Amino acid sequence: MTDKLAIDGGKPVRQQPFHPWPVFDQSEEKALLDVLRSGKWGMLDGTRVTEFEKQFANFHDAQYGICVPNGTLALQLALIALGVGPGDEVITTPYTFIATASSILQTGACPVFVDIQPGSHNIDPDLIESAITPLTRAIVPVHLSGRPADMDGILAVAKKHNLFVLEDACQAWGSEWRGKKVGAIGNAGAFSFQSSKNITAGEGGIVITNDEALSERCWSIHNVGRIRAGAWYQHEVLGWNLRLPEWEGAILQVQLARLPRQLLRREESVNYLTRLIQAEIPGLTPPLADDRITAHSHHLLILNFQPAAFGDHSRNEFVDAMSAEGITPISKGYTPLHKAPAIRRALGEPLNARQSLPVAEHAGQASLWLNQNVFLGTHEDMESVIEAAKKIQRTWD
Repeated sequence: MTDKLAIDGGKPVRQQPFHPWPVFDQSEEKALLDVLRSGKWGMLDGTRVTEFEKQFANFHDAQYGICVPNGTLALQLALIALGVGPGDEVITTPYTFIATASSILQTGACPVFVDIQPGSHNIDPDLIESAITPLTRAIVPVHLSGRPADMDGILAVAKKHNLFVLEDACQAWGSEWRGKKVGAIGNAGAFSFQSSKNITAGEGGIVITNDEALSERCWSIHNVGRIRAGAWYQHEVLGWNLRLPEWEGAILQVQLARLPRQLLRREESVNYLTRLIQAEIPGLTPPLADDRITAHSHHLLILNFQPAAFGDHSRNEFVDAMSAEGITPISKGYTPLHKAPAIRRALGEPLNARQSLPVAEHAGQASLWLNQNVFLGTHEDMESVIEAAKKIQRTWD
């Protein structure tokens, strides 16, 4: 006799929430009060944002950091500072958040999608070269879920064709490729501090780089075209006010100090959960291991769902059933961007892809996501995920 699923009126496996997010304590409260009482609430008056820029850049093996209001603007700012503009093409992945492509479009350039690698959900470097044209200016790999993309292959193609590499590291705080933190491996990297992210101030973003001239261009553009040594009303380029307030800088300093401990906690939890999945849940496949990845932020754990192992029930049915069992931080993830109406309208028909995108399309239909706050919990929390999946599998078998 099988268990009755919660979605059919049975008792859920889990009835308490997973680890709360965001994580904060009196340290954030004190930091905010310090800013309040200082009367220096903007970056131009205070020190918190500038200090955080240096701290985060140093944490990610970079010399320079420029904070902005969000990760989307970090991507756009970096692209503009790299000289990407109307008429250019930028190669990227279709399996990512829309900001990766919309930031390219906002510069007047055109995103060109290249398929992802099976088992990694990141851009396939072996397919990049065939998408390059005389208009190609840059490559934007995405370190999806915090898993570093294959930077060896990407940088080799970029060097051969004299292309910029901007790392979309918006989910990859602390991730490493061959012992080096992502974001400063290419020409520049962009990070997000939005409310779901592993380090958050509600919103926020940063561009990091080891290129001093590029950092100065970013700083100028983000500060209404000023230059550091110039007069207050000396505007050398057209820019915006993309400055981050001191409130966010204060919170991010505290969040960054807490991040290394959380990285270790997430790593241990994901390793434990992955071992359990591989041993006990046929039909759920974790990402492939890669020894070149020496640290992983684990913003998400992305699993591949195989309907045949669940009585030919669909991925969507499985997500609904898991949610009913109390595994609420589970979702279906992205629709590939070449299927998104906004991107299709922006690019026109036929869609600007140089090759077919079957792996990304499969990911859009078969992927399952578990959110990062799950992995701040206990082994018992990981075991509840397994118990719910096994219960569903037994019932549907």
